[in-house]
Amino acid sequence: MKILKIIGIVVLVLVVLFFGIAMFLPSKVHVERSLIIPASSEVVFDQVNDLRNWKNWSPWHQMDPDMKITYKGFLQGEGASYQWESNKVGNGKLTITESHPHQYIATEMDFMEEGNAMGYYRFEPTNEGTQVTWVFETDMGSDPVDKYIGLMMDSMIGSDFEKGLNNLKKHVKKMPSTMMTGDTPVETTN
Repeated sequence: MKILKIIGIVVLVLVVLFFGIAMFLPSKVHVERSLIIPASSEVVFDQVNDLRNWKNWSPWHQMDPDMKITYKGFLQGEGASYQWESNKVGNGKLTITESHPHQYIATEMDFMEEGNAMGYYRFEPTNEGTQVTWVFETDMGSDPVDKYIGLMMDSMIGSDFEKGLNNLKKHVKKMPSTMMTGDTPVETTN
């Protein structure tokens, strides 16, 4: 009987610690990676600003080449969006909410039942080309388990960001010097 009482006290202390620590954990998550790509900011910017180009560099598109993608609205710039359906990477929607040519792109991601997040891309000219910074931000809310997951978010998706930026670099290096893009609203499915 004494052993059960000790086990009960230990479990109670662990539960109190788990929830007590969670109260002080941040709910905001910030993941950021940067890479210098040896190309002009115009060329690199266009690869992110045009959603059709994401299949060439996005790590998640490469995880599931059979992902169903439906483009809505414009294909590039503010208001451009696409929805994806995938058995491997889940379902969601991405919309470009801001687009400042050759400098900055903001996106909003809706992961359906998983919640929303914001993504940001900065393009800064350097002597070696363009420094591309990719940022992910979300609020995990007040749920203690979600807050603990938030602590691990950088290690969970940071390597995907690094892979995506390296894919972008490889793709840009293989590109012809000019590329035609359209700016007509469409709704298509890949």
